[in-house]
Amino acid sequence: MLDPQALFSIKLSLKVATVSVMMIFILGLPLSYALAKKDFPLKNLVDTLITLPLVFPPVVTGYLLLLILGRNGPVGSVLYKLFNTGIVFTWYGAVVASFVAGFPLFVKSSKAAIESVDENLIKVSYTLGKSELYTFFKVVLPLAKSGIIAGLVLSFARALGEFGATLMLAGNIPFKTNTIPLEIYSAVSGGDFERANILTAVSAGISIVIIYLINRLSQEGKRW
Repeated sequence: MLDPQALFSIKLSLKVATVSVMMIFILGLPLSYALAKKDFPLKNLVDTLITLPLVFPPVVTGYLLLLILGRNGPVGSVLYKLFNTGIVFTWYGAVVASFVAGFPLFVKSSKAAIESVDENLIKVSYTLGKSELYTFFKVVLPLAKSGIIAGLVLSFARALGEFGATLMLAGNIPFKTNTIPLEIYSAVSGGDFERANILTAVSAGISIVIIYLINRLSQEGKRW
């Protein structure tokens, strides 16, 4: 049976992954559309910066976030001055780490899906006098939804399994920031392999569900 600390890690991981994916969707969808269909200054630079977390070691990503969001960082210092608090070593830090880790996966998947939408269909909508916003919601989004949903699922999986950046930014504080990967690490470090095995099985079960969803979405996307 799982102890309260392990159960907390499961609940926290699901909470962190859910909140981070909501943020990813809200911020990532318009950016994906802009990268796919718009030309603007420094577009390649923006695309490159978004991709960096995919190639950086997670610990490096976490360290950079710590420099930015720490008490003496450019963003962290402002938070401390305005609110007398910060996000380092809190579950909010885990959300930020998961957001940064999962954001590129969603943007890349959504961008590719939006780029695949036939430009002629978009032009027809404009010819009929429809606005760009209407065309996005009624034409682009329905045709690209398979790739967008797949991006969300991948981002959720990445957020759920984030370790290095979370450890650097949020720490591994029992009943506060101990997500499933951190709890498994603690269990193995302490020689509690039975506990680690159970948590691994839980994580594997969630991952299997995620892979199943991705496969279903891919099959539906082919039929569409």
